[in-house]
Amino acid sequence: MGQRYLVLLFISIHYLCYPVPVGEKAAGLPYSTFYTIQVSVAEADLLYTQGNYREALKIYRSALNTNEVDSADAYRKIALCEAALGNSKAASESARAYLIQDFNAIFLFDQGFNNIRDTPEFQEAVSAFTPKRNLWSFTYLYVALIGFYIAIIINFNEKIDKVARLLISAFVFIHSFFIFHICLLITNYQYEFPHSYLMSTCFSFLYGPLLYLYFKRITQQYQFKPVDLLHLIPTVLFLFYIIPIYALTAKEKLGLMLQRFSVGFNPGDSDQLILLVGLKLTSLIVYGYFIRRLYLKSRINSDLRSNNKIWQRNIYFIHVAYIISYAIYGALISNQITSGFFYHAQVICMSLMVLYVGYSANVQPHLFSGLYSYDNQLFFKYRKSGLTNSLSRELKEHLVRLFDEEKIYRDNDISLEILASRLDTTRHNTSQVINEHFEVSFHELINKYRIQEAKKILDNDHQMNMNIIDVAYEVGYNNKVTFNKAFKKVTKLTPSEYQKIYVRSRA
Repeated sequence: MGQRYLVLLFISIHYLCYPVPVGEKAAGLPYSTFYTIQVSVAEADLLYTQGNYREALKIYRSALNTNEVDSADAYRKIALCEAALGNSKAASESARAYLIQDFNAIFLFDQGFNNIRDTPEFQEAVSAFTPKRNLWSFTYLYVALIGFYIAIIINFNEKIDKVARLLISAFVFIHSFFIFHICLLITNYQYEFPHSYLMSTCFSFLYGPLLYLYFKRITQQYQFKPVDLLHLIPTVLFLFYIIPIYALTAKEKLGLMLQRFSVGFNPGDSDQLILLVGLKLTSLIVYGYFIRRLYLKSRINSDLRSNNKIWQRNIYFIHVAYIISYAIYGALISNQITSGFFYHAQVICMSLMVLYVGYSANVQPHLFSGLYSYDNQLFFKYRKSGLTNSLSRELKEHLVRLFDEEKIYRDNDISLEILASRLDTTRHNTSQVINEHFEVSFHELINKYRIQEAKKILDNDHQMNMNIIDVAYEVGYNNKVTFNKAFKKVTKLTPSEYQKIYVRSRA
């Protein structure tokens, strides 16, 4: 009893010296009642420190029911009391209630929860609010980072048509950004970074238009006009809706997420999720239809190489798979299902798209340009030139004789103009013949023949008597540095390294 009187004395002195402001009293609640509640809570705190958890819990719950105490603080104390009594379910529910009102995930690591820490109920609460990592999250983070890198590489690759690379790099970027956002959501880092709330949603209506315009560019040599900006209208209209949400403070965004969680919804989604999914799916289906039409036309386009057609086919089918998986995703969330393979299927399709584009960018970057993928970009001019098919074949045969029999490439002053003169045609026609029949530039063709000749010379020099500079002069190079550079580009070895390896292989 003595301790109870000490508590009462302490609280009395506190409220005499620091009276409660009028705004903090409940409307219509007598001061004496408010004072009594505060005394009871302080008494409960003392009981908790003494280990009398049951009596403390009764007082905390009674105070909570009056609505005249800080409910977040009351839930925090109730959670600790229930944990001390071994009531894992009640403790977990109270801990959730506290975090929803006053988010501080560190609270879940309080020593007061040690005796229930391994229970399923408490582990579920920890999993819902604290950062976590799993195979999905590591995979998505890895793919997203690769995607950002690929988007940058493609955008600065001057060998790719400028408009095509801008469209496909933007397409890869928004995929990667979405995947990164999903990584934050499934690891609970959205609570740590509230401004990530809906951060990728603003791109919802760009997936279809970007891929459609890209296909139109690479399959039809399409030149864009101001009217094509109409494809951005859905995105612009959507921005009017979502920008006010982006303008909220971090605390306000966190509150929105916790509010959604409290009623059983995914905290990282919008309140209008079903509507947004429906509109995005409609956009994907509409543009998917237009992309299909472009793809079917390109399949019968004789101007496209087979590998370009394969590239476009794979991109088209991955996109179709994404549309189907997104439709499944919409059906799942409509039924409050937010986990499982089919829930992740849409992100898996996005990841496949990013990885496939990344692979292609590394192995065959010219594929991204479609009809613009020829080495010297003069192909479309050639189509309107006066060079007939028969003349083109005749010039090719003459050119092969000049290289194979007369070894014209050995002339260190050889140029496109000299070669055109020997072929008795124009410089333009000569360039066209090389590009169409050999699929390389003039300089690449010269180097190809010179390096082949140099390898034969080195292979036959069994005693290694020849100097490398003599070999360089023999095949048409003016200096050793240029020869070494060209030789290593083709063989991955310097001439000296190549010669030594070849000699050892014969020993």
